[in-house]
Amino acid sequence: MVTRLSHFFLRTLREDPADAEVTSHRLLVRAGYIRRQAPGIFAWLPLGLKVKAKIEGIIRDEMTNAGAYEVHFPALVPRDPYEQSGRWEAYGNGIFRLKDRKDADYLLAPTHEELFTLLVKDLYSSYKDLPLSIYQIQDKYRDEARPRAGLLRGREFTMKDAYSFDYTDAGLDASYQAQRDAYERIFTRLGLEYVIVNADNGLMGGARSEEFLHPTPIGEDTFVRSSGGYAANVEAFTTVVPEASPFDGLGEPAIFDSPDTPTIQTLVDHANAHLEAPAEGEWTAAHTLKNVVLALTHLDGTRELVIVGVPGDRDIDDKRVEVAFAPAAVEPATEADFARHPLLVKGYIGPWSESGAILGEESATGIRFVLDPRVVDGTSWITGANIDQKHVHTLVAGRDFAGDGFVEVATVRPGDPAPDGSGPVELARGMEIGHVFQLGRFFADILGLKVLDENGKLVTVTMGSYGIGVTRILAILAELNNDEKGLIWPASVAPFDVHVVAAGRDAVAYQVAEALSAELEASGMDVLYDDRPKVSPGVKFGDAELVGVPKIVIVGRGAADGQVELWDRSTGERTTVPVAEVASQLTR
Repeated sequence: MVTRLSHFFLRTLREDPADAEVTSHRLLVRAGYIRRQAPGIFAWLPLGLKVKAKIEGIIRDEMTNAGAYEVHFPALVPRDPYEQSGRWEAYGNGIFRLKDRKDADYLLAPTHEELFTLLVKDLYSSYKDLPLSIYQIQDKYRDEARPRAGLLRGREFTMKDAYSFDYTDAGLDASYQAQRDAYERIFTRLGLEYVIVNADNGLMGGARSEEFLHPTPIGEDTFVRSSGGYAANVEAFTTVVPEASPFDGLGEPAIFDSPDTPTIQTLVDHANAHLEAPAEGEWTAAHTLKNVVLALTHLDGTRELVIVGVPGDRDIDDKRVEVAFAPAAVEPATEADFARHPLLVKGYIGPWSESGAILGEESATGIRFVLDPRVVDGTSWITGANIDQKHVHTLVAGRDFAGDGFVEVATVRPGDPAPDGSGPVELARGMEIGHVFQLGRFFADILGLKVLDENGKLVTVTMGSYGIGVTRILAILAELNNDEKGLIWPASVAPFDVHVVAAGRDAVAYQVAEALSAELEASGMDVLYDDRPKVSPGVKFGDAELVGVPKIVIVGRGAADGQVELWDRSTGERTTVPVAEVASQLTR
């Protein structure tokens, strides 16, 4: 049945919503696709649901082609499975928790690994049942501290999450590849540019983890890539460690006065003014060791300070820090933290003290001290002497101090060498649209998912996890496909195939538009017909541009002569054609 705009549930807006930060948010609200209900929470209106369904249809097609079966879990789930996996506490304030009238704990699921695992455990017991891949398209809930950018980062969002179950690692590899290939087909069909990058495996381990990122300046993720084909998000980037150097010929550590030099720049300026110049000509931030004090809050609530030593010409990257110290929450040390640790001399902290620790023992401050991988044996540094207003130079790693380990938290810079030897990297911004991940046996071990193998022996199942952000993709498509007038959807996801506009007050135009809409609908097209009798042509055209159906048919003055205008929003081309040829023109 033809959808008539006179009865369709749609109201467009002439003004941008006040809270819109990005183009997709602005246009999706103005064009009547979504309406804000609360920060990060939106109602879906008919137009939005139609586009969302088109995206989901493409995903379902390719999941079927990959051999996966659809299931559907509730959004409201009990505490117990998440308690067993440890994630009830690990999520911290990031999830919505609630109680029922019997005081039992529930949550709005942020993800469903536990329930997928338990479902298969309940139904399958033999290797003969495997491999198995199942998926759902379901709403997820996360209590984002700062929901922003409309659908790009919300508290309620729709995801496709799939899981594979195998009893051998080789089987997992095959399942993983099938899903990875399906993702490439999905994003190609959606017309989305993507980059596949290595990702951090996180606490659950697993042999392989890759993200599909859409390159975009508004992306929240930074990734690196080389001309030789290497790509990774910054959390997964690993430093090329320089060769260690011999200690021969290096002087002894020397403490020097350095008043009012609590920052790297003031220290470098002071060194160039008061110390003998190095062989390279002058002191730079790269000669200094910056010591950053972080506070870790562990899952049991305990608070621990840790010092990270990085070359002074680099900062620490928040996302790399988050991954490096997970699952602990990380923040900069506070004044209260410093007050509780009198050996920490703010602005003059270092790994060595003339009167303190010696190599191989506790650090000079009594606090765990970890190092950037570039701080290799034989490298010489200027750094804090753990004495107010004093630093030390010629402090040699491996001879005068050693860390309690190495940690990848320093910023990645353009020109850094790729770890696979494929050349220097460049940095780019991207938005995550998919993630494929070999979970391995993490959840199966915890939740007891085992099957009998060929020899009748119980073996733990190995799993893969595969996610796609459905509503995020919709927003990205809106970001990519628009002009100053409104949205211009790709045909594959447009809410309608064609938008017929009856322009003017001539009864003939409405008669022709009515008959043409019915003909197009009968030919298999989904038709939106603007039949509003008391709305001006200018308003109708403005709405057509805003709503974004890529093919528009304007039935106006030429209708009496059997002529209409075809308007291709994607190219801007407008051509006059006989009414009898419209259907064939649109299906070319």
